[in-house]
Amino acid sequence: KPVTKGWEVVDGAIHLNSGTQRGGNIVTAGEYVNFDFRFEWKISPRGNSGIKYRVRKYGKNTLGCEFQIIDDAGSPDGKKAKSSTGSLYHIYPPGPNKYLRPVGEYNTSRIVIRGNWVQHWLNGQLILSVSIGSCDWYQKKAQSKFKDIEGFSENRSGKIMLTDHNSEVWYRNLVLYELPEAECRTRLVKHSSRHRLFGRGRVRRRC
Repeated sequence: KPVTKGWEVVDGAIHLNSGTQRGGNIVTAGEYVNFDFRFEWKISPRGNSGIKYRVRKYGKNTLGCEFQIIDDAGSPDGKKAKSSTGSLYHIYPPGPNKYLRPVGEYNTSRIVIRGNWVQHWLNGQLILSVSIGSCDWYQKKAQSKFKDIEGFSENRSGKIMLTDHNSEVWYRNLVLYELPEAECRTRLVKHSSRHRLFGRGRVRRRC
C-alpha cells in the first residue's frame, strides 16, 4: 500500500520523521535471492534504525537478518558490538576495521548475498562475512535473541525492509542489483575449500 504517514521524501532522500505519526516499516512487494544492495544513510543523535533482508513471517512476527544502523556513541545498544552499526543484529558483530562517519553525515553501505554467504560493507570496507547455516552460524544464533526461532533466515528468498524504530533516519541512492544464480554458485564453490556445494546452491559445512 502507499506510504501515507511517518515517511517522506526530502531532497531526494527517504526520511523517517519521528515527530509525526508512526509510519511503520517499508517492505518490498517482491522477494529477492542473490543481490548486491547499495545505499547511503544517516542517523539522528541517539537514533536507531536498520535494513532487514530475507524477511518473512514467523508465526505472527515478521523477521529477518538486519544490517544494524544506530548512533554507536549515543545509544546504549550502539556500545554493544553485536548491536552496533554494521552488525548482523544480535548474531555477529562487525569487524575491527569499521569506519563510521559522525552522526548527521551520510555513510555508504552494501549488503551482498550469494547463496548463503552474506557480506556487510560500510564506507568501502568489508566488515562482516558469514555463512548462514554453517556450524558457526548455529552457535552464534543459539546465543542470540533468535535462538528459539526455528529456521531463522535460512529461507533463500525474502523481502527487504526499512525499519521504523521511531528514530529519525535518512536513506538515499538505494540501488539493488540482482545477481545471476550461476555466478553465485561458481563463487560459492571457490569461496572456501572447507565447504561443499549441494543441490541448488545450498552450502553445508562439514561440522
